[in-house]
This record gives sequence, C-alpha cells and structure tokens, in this order.
Amino acid sequence: MKILVTGTAGFIGSHLATKLLERGDEVVGLDNINDYYDQNVKYGRLQRGGVVDSLEEGKDIPYGELLTSKTNSKYKFIKLNLEDKDAMMKLFEEQKFDAVCNLAAQAGVRYSLTNPDAYMDSNIIGFMNILEACRHHNVKNLSYASSSSVYGLNEELPFSTNHNVDHPISLYAASKKSNELMAHTYSHLFGIATTGLRFFTVYGPWGRPDMALFLFTKAALEGNKIDVFNNGEMLRDFTYIDDIVEGVIRVIDNPPSPNPNWKHETSTSSAPYKIYNIGNNNPVKLMDFITAIENKLGKKIEKNMMPIQAGDVPATYADVKDLVEDLGYKPATPIQDGINKFVDWYLEFFKYDENGHKIDEK
Repeated sequence: MKILVTGTAGFIGSHLATKLLERGDEVVGLDNINDYYDQNVKYGRLQRGGVVDSLEEGKDIPYGELLTSKTNSKYKFIKLNLEDKDAMMKLFEEQKFDAVCNLAAQAGVRYSLTNPDAYMDSNIIGFMNILEACRHHNVKNLSYASSSSVYGLNEELPFSTNHNVDHPISLYAASKKSNELMAHTYSHLFGIATTGLRFFTVYGPWGRPDMALFLFTKAALEGNKIDVFNNGEMLRDFTYIDDIVEGVIRVIDNPPSPNPNWKHETSTSSAPYKIYNIGNNNPVKLMDFITAIENKLGKKIEKNMMPIQAGDVPATYADVKDLVEDLGYKPATPIQDGINKFVDWYLEFFKYDENGHKIDEK
C-alpha cells in the first residue's frame, strides 16, 4: 500500500514508518517538527529514516517540499502543518494514498493546561483537514491516535471501549474524544472506514523526552532528584513501542466494516467505525517502574514525593478483548525488558558508556 503516516518525526510515527517500509509498503511521512520537546530527538528519528544525514541537516528541512529518503526510495517525507489545509489537499491530490494513519498531534496532558491553542490547531483543525482530505480524495482507510486519557473521571477498571468517556479532565483528552466523534461522522456520512486507537502510556527507544521514563533516566544519570507524583501510587498500563506498532499495523490491514448487529455500543457502529484500546493489560505501579530503571542502571534515584497533578488520572488499565478477538493480538512485552532496551538506546544516543558516564567528559 501507499500510506500517509503523520507524525513521523515523532515517537510512534517513526517506528511505524520503519516497520511499514520493512514489509515493502510505500510511506509518505509528515511532521511539522515543532519545538514542544528536544528537536534533536526528532532530527535523530529522521536521520534514522534516511531523510537527513545529520542532526544539523535536520534544522534546514524546507517547509512543504517532498524529500526522498537517502536510504530507501519508498520513503518520502514532508515538513507540513496539519492545519495548512491548502497544502494538505495538494499532498493528497498528488500522492493518491491507499490509507492514512494520523499520529501527528499536540501531545501532553500538562502542556494543555497552559497552551490550549496548540491543541485546537493541531488536534481539532488539523484532524478536520485529514478527514476532509480523505473525503475529497477517496481515501477509505483512516486510522488515528486517540488516547487512554479520554477515560477521564471513569473509575471502572479495566477501561473498556464501551465505557462512557464523556467526562475528560484535560483539554488534550477532550481533543482526542472530539477526534473520535468527528471520525464517526465521516464514517457515517461518507463511508470512510475509521479506527481510533486509544494508546496507553507508550515507552521505548526513541521515546518522548517529556515522558516519565526519559525524565527519570536523565535524572538518574545526572544525579538529580525526580518528582514522583501521587506519592508513587500512580498505576499505568505501560505499553512497549513494538507492541503498539504491531497493533497499529494490524488495524491498518483490517479496516472496520459496518456492524450489522450494532446495539448502540460505543466502540462500534452501523457505520464503518471502530475504537480499540492498545495497552499492556497489566498496570504497573509507578514506584515499580522506577525500580526497573534503577535495576538497569545499577543505581538508586533520589525521589521527591508529590501529590497528584491536575489533569492526571490515578490509574490506567486497558481492556484489550476486542484487539484479541478481532485482530488476534495482545501486547505482551515485560516492563523490565522494555526499559532495558530504552536505557540501552538512551546511553548510545546521548553518548554515555555502559557505566553511565558521559563519554565526552572522560
């Protein structure tokens, strides 16, 4: 297939593009490479995909120009904002995609408390442009990132896609729930098969610098304290990146059909519409997560115990029954294995030796 993957300078998008290319698909990657977090990590992901030769070259990627990877001719990349409707329509008209996977979004729960406009631009207007482009250019297969954050005030565990999600507690979560509603409308009106993916705390190599694993590893290596919210009692369904990508690919390959037996369940519809949880189905206490990092690094991390933050939920836990029944798949990477792989990548990318000492400081 020829697939548009948005967010390919991002964490999940870069891994997804790599896996699709490995199996022979043609991929057009899109990202605006914003400065929400360390852009060098984003340039590094693009370097890994052959879009640029160096982190320095990444700073000079021209806006709106389709670049071909230097290592794989089936991979092209364009720096573009989702909210740039004219440019988006032109891209769809010229490239004629078979499928779209929208992973580009303004991420982060806490950032939405102080920068709400960014979420409206990317997550609402940008997603609207994706839907309109699919509609007018006959793309009938759209998958997109939602989030476990949509469960909001729901306290019934594990989180099921048939639970009520009408009570979000962050603007980020509200924007993701809005995407699901918008997608259903286009599935109903225009027959576009849409699949929303509620990701549960994704982690692994090339991860986001604003996420706990990245922050904790950095602090441990630099000898700094970490803030541990909810006094370490937070439960998260940490899901390893390879498990996430395998789930996304199965969704791309199996777009939903209308459900002829629909009885008003929220995860399916009489339209070609589906919502899946993609989580490890095994929540881990935050303190155990930190212990796994300490085990890998062989050092203790100083901790500053804090109350829960506004916009955070105390626990996430995914019910993945539909994922197993429909697609024959269940994420299963053990937490220590995933953390070991992340730390190995972190030491290499940021130039530490195996003992956790900066190589350029020797």
